[in-house]
Amino acid sequence: MRPLFAEIRLDALRDNYRTARALSGGRTLAVVKANAYGHGALRCARVLEDEADGFAVACIEEALALREGGIRAPILLLEGVFEADEYRLCAEQDLWCVVQNETQLAMLEASGVSVPLHIWLKMDSGMHRAGFAPEDYALAWQRLQASGKVTAIVRMSHFARADEPEQPMTLAQIETFDAACRQLGGDESLANSAGLMAHPRARRAWSRAGIMLYGINPLPQGRGPELKPVMRLASRVFGVREIAAGEPLGYGNNFVAKCPTRVGLVACGYADGYPRLASSGSPVAVDGQRTQVIGRVSMDMLTVDLTDLPQAGIGSEVELWGDVVNVNEVAAAAGTIAYEVLCNVKRARFV
Repeated sequence: MRPLFAEIRLDALRDNYRTARALSGGRTLAVVKANAYGHGALRCARVLEDEADGFAVACIEEALALREGGIRAPILLLEGVFEADEYRLCAEQDLWCVVQNETQLAMLEASGVSVPLHIWLKMDSGMHRAGFAPEDYALAWQRLQASGKVTAIVRMSHFARADEPEQPMTLAQIETFDAACRQLGGDESLANSAGLMAHPRARRAWSRAGIMLYGINPLPQGRGPELKPVMRLASRVFGVREIAAGEPLGYGNNFVAKCPTRVGLVACGYADGYPRLASSGSPVAVDGQRTQVIGRVSMDMLTVDLTDLPQAGIGSEVELWGDVVNVNEVAAAAGTIAYEVLCNVKRARFV
């Protein structure tokens, strides 16, 4: 059996949620969209359900999969609905729903929902991706109140640069939000993971913890509380060879040895979700010792430098990320972010 596996440490997930909730000082949704950032949404929701204040997913398909799996806690649809009939399903399945534009609001006003819905009304406080403009927000809130279709309204927005603590934009977004909501009632939600960790003024009645649940610090230089990595992706060396100085390795002669080099062949490639652009120089750990990828990552395999690890050979364990190698390092080597790397994992055995 191919030796690539993703170890999911659910105790670490629980600990990270507790850290997020303690920072929040209020209620905290556990964000499990995109299959819990590649970790398994149902698995993660089940282990958190006894203490999480609720969950957040992208869309109704993800929410229904959790309901079918027995999750009864509140579930918020972060993108809201795409079709009017989804409001009926929200009522039937007791799902909470974001309303972020005129189309969604009008569909709700015209809907024949059987019971009032719990709505999160989104403001565009400066990110300019989704949400009602600040000057239109109070009217949208009033329309929801007058519709007879809602049981509660949580006021929310989303930050564009919360993971850059020195940038003034997050404070400007908070001030824009507060000014537009001054006369409106109900709970509020501003903080995502980076907001929770770096911006105390963003901590309101509800927070939304995403990437930090999985042990990934979104802040530069690892600032903030200690988090525990939930996923450890590992494989094994299944071939070893030596190449002479001046010899190339892999597709495109991406790597040329500067000295005699001992090479380990590892069962993991970009078809498994390891980023192709994280080629020569990306860190790995072989039997717990750090070394690096050399040569170009291919579809099913990658090659690592064993020159300074004489004890390593066929059967040696290779950690792609986890306890020794931080997934942020791999993401940086690929010119991307840990979110994308984690969401792309596939074909590995989950244990």
